[in-house]
Amino acid sequence: MVLVNFWATWCPPCREEIPELLELQKEFNGRLQIIGISEDDGPTAKVLKFAQQKGMNYPILMSTPEIIESYGGVPALPTSFLIDTQGRVVQKHSGLYPIQAYILEIRALLGMPVEARVETFADTGQIFLKNAANATELPGVSFAGLTPDQKKQALHRLNAESCTCGCNLTLSQCRVNDTECSVSGDLAAKVVKEVAHGIKPARSVPSKTASISQKVSE
Repeated sequence: MVLVNFWATWCPPCREEIPELLELQKEFNGRLQIIGISEDDGPTAKVLKFAQQKGMNYPILMSTPEIIESYGGVPALPTSFLIDTQGRVVQKHSGLYPIQAYILEIRALLGMPVEARVETFADTGQIFLKNAANATELPGVSFAGLTPDQKKQALHRLNAESCTCGCNLTLSQCRVNDTECSVSGDLAAKVVKEVAHGIKPARSVPSKTASISQKVSE
């Protein structure tokens, strides 16, 4: 299995996490492969020198916008993704994560004995933005008081209308990608309120991002 770790040399929590990642690589040698993806803007040589000084014995790639987009955006560092032996992303952790928790998850995913059950999930927007359209709940969005049909209408609009914060994402995708975005939060609340009162939007403009996501999924 694979642990993909987004990090940077200038990130204190990332530097703090490195010894734990090295310990994980050693403990699960041959069964776990850690891959570091550096978000440094500086020259590759500087990152390589840092990695050598820290004894980082796993592959390190330099991040690109395409790589970040393929993982649904990485708004915080460090952020790690656990990929099981079937190639499925089953966990996402932002910020420092206890090494014992990693060990528990990895052992469970490798079919090794564990003392507790580890819950994984099917991605409904928690990881890849292209799957946000499958979500039935969104961060910071309350559907309280809506009928099932109204909730369906609200989700449809949230997946079709664009956020205006400059992210170039749908409202649903922005809520998943940046839970602190006040723009998508306010617009989403407005959509829910309009649906609840039977108010139709003035105009419906398909999101460019949504169209791209649909073509990719097709």
